This record gives sequence, C-alpha cells and structure tokens, in this order.
Amino acid sequence: MVIYFSGTGNSRYCARMIAQNLGDRAVDAARYIKEYIPAEFTAEAPLVFVSPVYGWRMPKLFYDFIACCDIVAGNDAYFVLTCGSDIGNAGKQLKELCAQKRINYRGVLEVVMPENYIAMFPVPNEEKSEKIISKALPVLEKGIGCIAQRKPFPERRISLLDKAKSSFVNDIFCRYIIKSSPFRVDDRCIGCGKCADLCPLNNIELKDGKPVWNKDCTHCMACICHCPTEAIEYGRKSVGKRRYRCPEYK
Repeated sequence: MVIYFSGTGNSRYCARMIAQNLGDRAVDAARYIKEYIPAEFTAEAPLVFVSPVYGWRMPKLFYDFIACCDIVAGNDAYFVLTCGSDIGNAGKQLKELCAQKRINYRGVLEVVMPENYIAMFPVPNEEKSEKIISKALPVLEKGIGCIAQRKPFPERRISLLDKAKSSFVNDIFCRYIIKSSPFRVDDRCIGCGKCADLCPLNNIELKDGKPVWNKDCTHCMACICHCPTEAIEYGRKSVGKRRYRCPEYK
C-alpha cells in the first residue's frame, strides 16, 4: 500500500507511479488528517509512505499521522521523500519512528521534483519542470525495483551539513518561517472556498465570503497554488511568481 501526503502534487505523482507499477493502490492521507479519522493499515505487502520535506524533514502533520496509525508490527516500511534540492538527514527521524511503531525501516528515497515553495523560492517554468520530472523517473524506477524485490533502498551518505539542516536549522525554520499571517487575497478572489477545502489542517475559514488564515499552518502551498484565480498572495514574496501544480501521473 502506498500512503501519501501532497500539497501541490509532486508527492501524489510519485505515489501514483509507485502504486501503478507495483499493482498496488495509492491512499491520500489528507482526508484522514483533515477529518481526524484514525487509519489502519494491515496489508501484507510493504507500506510505502510518500511525502515532501519541509525544511529537510517530513512534515509534522504527516509524521503525526503515521505515528497515530494502527500498523501491524513487523511490516516493512519504505519512505519516499520529494524535495526541491535535497532531504538532508530526514531518514534519522523516520528510522526512529519505525522503531517506535515496531515496523521495519527499509530506507528513504530522495526524489528531486520541481520547486513549489513559492513563499521563499521561484517556481521553474513549465519546460524546466517537465525536465526535472523526467530526471526523477529513473530514480523512482530504481526505488520501485527495490520495493518489488523487498530490498532496502540504498543508504545515502550523510554529511555534517545534512545533519544540521534536519536538526537545528529545521527547528529555526518551523519556529520562525512557517507563518500564515502573510497570506492574503486580492480583488480576484471569488469566494469559491477551494483553499479552505484543500487545507489539510482546517486552518482556513471563509468570513464574509473571503478566506481567513488562522495560525495552524504547515506551508503546504496547496491554497496559493490551487487558487483558480490566483488571488492569494504570501505577502510580497509570491507576487509575480508562477503557481505550481504538478501534472497527474499517467
């Protein structure tokens, strides 16, 4: 079973490719997270968890989701993490999680996908995005081969910089960078409520037909990238930047 969390589609793309090639199914964790539904995974096949990294670690909401899942002890667990550059030392946290759940950690696969974090970085154009996705395909194919053969993912060489990114740098990122206060809408907003529907943490509510952001935000960028009129901005940091939505895997 392939369980994924995705804000703008990169991880969904990878999860669906993995599931299709393994003859398995891809399960979107967003509904469970959004509706506070406890999840139970009893499949005999390996469990594959797919998500982005936020500040070189798995997003807290997906980590907490896995931590609360009912998973049969002894299951094999593979992790596929999408990123714009690298995943740092994210595997350390995942290995610890598996020990807590008494499941077998089978490694983490780093998959570089198009940058989508428009709160800080520009998004590549469509042509460049397609090239980045094309380069990710062989990486995914090798990972699928490992899962199919029940082999662990190859171990990554971890540098001191990787360790720093996934520890105190991530702490700084979560404490000082992830904020919802800069989000706003302009006159293009039509009050459709799509942003509120997509928010996995129910952090957005409509007031007088316009979205209002509360403080429980994970910076998944689903709201700003999926707005049908591109009415949402993140302060001035997103102004003029291309919105990113990964195409569906076919």
